[in-house]
Amino acid sequence: MKAMPMVGRAIAHGAVTVINAISCGFGAALGVDLWTEAEVRLTDEPGRIVGRILSDPDESPILMEKVVNRVLRYFNLEGEYGAYVETRSNIPIARGLKSSSVASNAIALATISALGKTGEVDDLTIVNLGVDGSIDAGVTITGAFDDASASYFGGLVITDNMKRRILRRLEVEEHAVLIYVPGEKAYTAKSDVESMRLIAREAKAVHELALRGEYWSAMTLNGILYSSVLGYDPTIAIDALRAGAVAAGLSGKGPAVASVVPTDRVEEVLNAWEGYGGEIIKARVNHEKARIVS
Repeated sequence: MKAMPMVGRAIAHGAVTVINAISCGFGAALGVDLWTEAEVRLTDEPGRIVGRILSDPDESPILMEKVVNRVLRYFNLEGEYGAYVETRSNIPIARGLKSSSVASNAIALATISALGKTGEVDDLTIVNLGVDGSIDAGVTITGAFDDASASYFGGLVITDNMKRRILRRLEVEEHAVLIYVPGEKAYTAKSDVESMRLIAREAKAVHELALRGEYWSAMTLNGILYSSVLGYDPTIAIDALRAGAVAAGLSGKGPAVASVVPTDRVEEVLNAWEGYGGEIIKARVNHEKARIVS
């Protein structure tokens, strides 16, 4: 006789781009204290996975289905269980703010918790299950291993996305992170990859700069490079730098712009961005790992 359906809950935190990996396969991302929480309720209907994004109900639940499938398959349990999945989040979807990577981490961890398997997998396996689910769902181009790692572990993470290797993990200064979010969405799967690959050599050079410890300069240069090939105006980032940000640039494939700001310069950056419309999200650098929620 089957056990009663089990429930798992988990939370993962947000991230912003330091180096976009789409052009050259090498990336870096910074954890921020935005969040996505997932609840996974296992059912006795194998093959049926139903999902709902509570904070954005019109969005497709395909990522939920694919990540849960990946976890069930890892444990050879896809013939035993289905699932009902819910997420809620304060991260805007399809703005370059890693909403998919964060959700995949939270869903993978919640599914593992629901199965009672938390002691049987290490952190990188959980990250990779989420990355695989994201690829299956078609919501990422590279798998976004850099974004997923920064979301899961916190801090600043520099990666080789092609080999799914973390090259460096850094605890960085406890700065504020201000994010300018325009109204329009831009889905990664519809990005202009051909244009982004034109700057592969330059992006690799910026990645090497980050590995040498010049990660704030790398973040700004990355933003300028990707803004130029994707047709975004870099003025918003430049205004943030002029107002005291230590780094500013396009996050992911945009349209959001992230700026890393010392606490005593936050008001100046907010004032500099006042006239742009859109939304400004106030966050902080996050060093906390993704975790199961009781």
